[in-house]
Amino acid sequence: MKYSHIVWDFNGTLLDDIMAGIDAVNVMLAQRGLATIESVDAYRELFCFPIIKYYAKLGFDFDKEDYYSVLAPEWVAMYLENYKHSELTPNSKQTLQRLGDMGYSQILLSATEITMLKGQLRDLGLEGYFDQVCGLDNIHAGGKVHTALAWREQHPQAKLLFVGDTEHDYEVACAVGADCVLYSKGHQSYTQLSACGCPMIEDLSELVDLLSAE
Repeated sequence: MKYSHIVWDFNGTLLDDIMAGIDAVNVMLAQRGLATIESVDAYRELFCFPIIKYYAKLGFDFDKEDYYSVLAPEWVAMYLENYKHSELTPNSKQTLQRLGDMGYSQILLSATEITMLKGQLRDLGLEGYFDQVCGLDNIHAGGKVHTALAWREQHPQAKLLFVGDTEHDYEVACAVGADCVLYSKGHQSYTQLSACGCPMIEDLSELVDLLSAE
């Protein structure tokens, strides 16, 4: 096989938590008299990594409120309640199962804090699909390049394909010398993702077809 490992993003790729995130940040914006996000399409054009940059776009004033000690914890508390109403991305479990059956080792690499991430995987019944789960040691969602590089250092011979839904996933893939496929119905718009120049899919099941053709 061309790849030995499939490295998955979580939020927006396997978990459709877009509205959970929008609803949480809209409460915060409204409480501060700031304009709320009007639609999923508007959100996808605004969203970016690191998350502190996204908050700056939304108008939060870091001179008045610290992102790390005030805003991030406030959002996480609301998100953890909201995401309970979220569903898995269509065909996510089926795709994970198929790829496992095809012999791929599957890794989860997320900018979510690791304890929170593992709790979500338990809640969603996704624990058994991954050989390794990698998250952050904080809730600040600064990005995952460092985590990916640390994993790559321990697995220098691995032939990697990254699957994600943001420009950041592409950046992380490039940082570790991996190929990337982007899912176009996650946290960023098709227009933004297409600028990365890598293959794109509208349904995760398409990934099986892509890999079967390799």
